Amino acid sequence: RRVHGAVFITMNPGYAGRSELPDNLKALFRSVAMMIPDYSMITEISLYSFGFVNARNLAIKITTCLRSSSEQLSTQSHYDFGMRAVNSVIQAAGVLKRNYPHQEEFGLVLKAIRDCNVPKFTSKDVPLFESILSDLFPGCLLYTSPSPRDRQKSRMPSSA
Repeated sequence: RRVHGAVFITMNPGYAGRSELPDNLKALFRSVAMMIPDYSMITEISLYSFGFVNARNLAIKITTCLRSSSEQLSTQSHYDFGMRAVNSVIQAAGVLKRNYPHQEEFGLVLKAIRDCNVPKFTSKDVPLFESILSDLFPGCLLYTSPSPRDRQKSRMPSSA
């Protein structure tokens, strides 16, 4: 009886914290070329799955924002504008859509993009990022969820 199996090694050369596979081990494996995935299409489908009606336009804005950020902002080791960052924005937007289903979608996505990215930026990069957002979302009002204090006030009976 013959047992068949396969071993796949995924390498991401140049990625922080990763090391190259030694040449003697590389010789044992066949290389396979990979393509960069279509982030916009993945984003669009994911947004549709969360119930966004304008998913195509929003996907283009999300991916354009992250691509522009990677090109225009300073180079920092903790900045990530790849698929991991895209997924974070999608998940945050999905939570906002679920919690506030009747809010304007562009405002929800704008809030998700800001919430996922601004905390990691240096103070010099924040204005540049805000400029990118204002170009992509002209005139869009950012949806701000009520603060805990405002929610508490709305529950209190008025003293009349």
